[in-house]
Order: sequence, then C-alpha cells, then structure tokens
Amino acid sequence: MQDYEQATDEELIDRLREGDGRVTDFIMEKYKHLVRSKAGSMYILGADRDDLIQEGMIGLFKAIRDYDSGRDASFFTFAELCISRQMYSAVQAAGRMKHIPLNSYISLYGNGTEQGDEEENGILSVLADHGLNPEDLVIDRESVELLEKQMEQELSNFEKQVLDLYVTGMSYSQIAKVLGRDEKSTDNALQRLKSKIKKMIVK
Repeated sequence: MQDYEQATDEELIDRLREGDGRVTDFIMEKYKHLVRSKAGSMYILGADRDDLIQEGMIGLFKAIRDYDSGRDASFFTFAELCISRQMYSAVQAAGRMKHIPLNSYISLYGNGTEQGDEEENGILSVLADHGLNPEDLVIDRESVELLEKQMEQELSNFEKQVLDLYVTGMSYSQIAKVLGRDEKSTDNALQRLKSKIKKMIVK
C-alpha cells in the first residue's frame, strides 16, 4: 500500500481502470474521515448519523466508479459532491426534514455552528446586515411552531432545500453543486429566504 500513498488520487483511479481492484479499498479507507465529517454536519438535518455515514460511503463508492479525469475536477472535489448528494438524497427520501425542530434552523442558520453556548449568534450574524437589533430576534418557544408553519407556507421548495443545506455550513456555491443548480439562482434563493425569515421574526 505504500506506493498507493505516494500516488495522486487521479493516478490511483487510472490504476483501478487498468484492473487493480485494491485501489477501491484504499480510497474508501482514505476518505472515510471525509464521510464522517459530512455526516456530522448533515446530522443537524435530522437524519441518523450512522445511516448518513453508510449513505456517504455509497456516495464515495459511486465517485470512485464514475470519476472521469477528463471531465470532472479533482477527485477530491468530485467525491465531496457525490458524498453530499447521496446523504442529502437520503434525508429527503426519509421525509425527515419536515420534522426538524425550528430552533435548529434558528440557532444554526447561517454559520453551521454546533449546538452550545454560541447557538443564538447564528441567526444574529446572518441577519446583521439587515440592521436588526438583537432584541428583535428573540423568539420564545411558544412562537416556534407558528414560525415553522410560516416557513413551510412562505418558502418555496427550492428555498427550503437551500436553507436545509446552508445550516450545515455549506457555501452557496457548494449548495448549488449539491442541488444541481447554478450559483446565481442559489445565491438569489438564499437572499430571498433570509429576507422572508427576517420579516417573519420581526412581525
């Protein structure tokens, strides 16, 4: 395996295409940490972490199988995209996103922070450019259910998908790749949903 470690991912894929089946196991092991990292961020969408890791490994396997050095970017970038897409598709298929507690959206929205002492800073930092005072953003628990219903009604399906991925810490360009959309429309959706949520909060 030492010669594998000295080779680039692209060179390893070439060896795989030439019949070296051991390459698959090596790359799967090499990028297992990436899958776990992605599962950690996607976990806030409400899916089971172990299930996400399994889905992520499937995505990684597909990346190894489908990577084309003449068509795609680096293998790492392609693998990251395949892993994210596989995990997100699994979350959607399970229908879990509609059951997410809204406080996860609010506390994590904008910077993908882990739950803890800094939770409230997420929404504050996201909406700071709208000139809101911190007291305007205080949401008591009794308002959460109402706000969740408003988001369900007022956000488009695309905006909901963008928000779901944005709270994991993804940039709009990464979200665009996962959803198969262009960056401009994704960024526009992000700005729209920020504005909509701001209006809901300060009503």
